[in-house]
Amino acid sequence: MNSRLKIDQLREQFKKRLAKPEIIIAPGVHDMVSLRLADSFGFEALYMTGYGTVASSLGLPDAGLASYTQMLEKVQMMAAMAKTPLIADGDTGYGGLLNIQHTIRGYENAGVVAIQLEDQEFPKKCGHTPSRRVIPMNDMVKKIQVASDSRSDANFLIIARTDARTSLGIDEALKRGEAYAKAGADILFIESPESREEMQMIGKQFDLPVVANMVDTGKTPVLSRDELQAIGYQLAIFPVTAMLASVKAMQQVYAGFKAQGSSVHMANQLYEFNELSKLMGFQEVWDFEKKYAE
Repeated sequence: MNSRLKIDQLREQFKKRLAKPEIIIAPGVHDMVSLRLADSFGFEALYMTGYGTVASSLGLPDAGLASYTQMLEKVQMMAAMAKTPLIADGDTGYGGLLNIQHTIRGYENAGVVAIQLEDQEFPKKCGHTPSRRVIPMNDMVKKIQVASDSRSDANFLIIARTDARTSLGIDEALKRGEAYAKAGADILFIESPESREEMQMIGKQFDLPVVANMVDTGKTPVLSRDELQAIGYQLAIFPVTAMLASVKAMQQVYAGFKAQGSSVHMANQLYEFNELSKLMGFQEVWDFEKKYAE
């Protein structure tokens, strides 16, 4: 399929699905292996997590240390491979208003269906860590306006995130959400509500779709799909759940090596090597070699 046609179809598909009442579940992906695996399950969207991508590719914390160029490279690689609509974390837009324009154009051309932009001061921090500070609301309103004006495809959606809840309270966070909606955001993301009651307030407050950020062991209660839908959320992202599970599994494997000096005792804990090879595309290699073998 032509890449441009693929992008257009995925964006149209995601936008139409977002308009339906049922909540969309978007698991987090952080590298090409997790992308390939999640892509095989038939989800309606995937979420490229900034936290996980920075950690897996650079071995660094999600604290504004990855550059636009580094993140765009990962966005391009994932979007080119994904068959599922891919949402990408765009942090603060990597600078001022001109940087926002550049970022929007780069992520749009890469082929994701939506970009997430947040109102933290630079350097930003993961939304479930302390000491986050936000820029003035009007400054973020301008960023959202520039982002909306800079896209060439109306089906490329802008997710406006506010981190104001932690430092300024839920009322300020809701106020910012309203302002960002008026500025041109398509989806709203009120980060780090600290109770089910606050989540209910968010779900009832806005006419636009709202995001639930389900960070296991984070600040926000993790609710079931039915609970999230019932209180008004249209999109739930699980940015680091798969990464937490994979790190836990790797920890056990390395501890086993340290204790046992072998993988003999791990046999039924591991993904099959041949299945991993197929997941990574070796079947196409084998088919190619068979077709053109002498």
